[in-house]
Amino acid sequence: MFKIIKLLVLSLMLLLSISVQAEALAVQQAAEQGDAKAQAKMGAMYLLGSGIEKDEQKAAEWLLKAANQGYLEAQVIMAALFDRGLGVKSDVKIATQWYEKAAAQGHTPSLAILGRNPIAKGGVAFNYQAMRLSAAKQIPTEYAKKILLTTAIK
Repeated sequence: MFKIIKLLVLSLMLLLSISVQAEALAVQQAAEQGDAKAQAKMGAMYLLGSGIEKDEQKAAEWLLKAANQGYLEAQVIMAALFDRGLGVKSDVKIATQWYEKAAAQGHTPSLAILGRNPIAKGGVAFNYQAMRLSAAKQIPTEYAKKILLTTAIK
């Protein structure tokens, strides 16, 4: 009985592995054809090591392609990557430009990171730099997970 269960578990693991590899191939093909959602998903996969080997530089390359096409989540991740120097050379000026682009699309966290949260104006003193550093640590992983969970590639 134990051998049957072991064989069944191994078979399921193999099927899952094949399914993940097939999805990665489909995403890569769409990304190479210029699909911004697929490019963002490839970047997220590389960033998290989901279905492929983790590679922050390749993640940044794919996310940059999606960000240049106006894909909001990719713009925010690129801002955080440049803030941290993760997969790219650290550059606060470029990071700020990406936050600006996301803010121009109405991205509230980017507005807050840039110190333009209208709710906070005239309120309690707030350390935007500390918030920005904290956000830069959390954004890449959280947004990459969001991309993987919500982005369907056809």
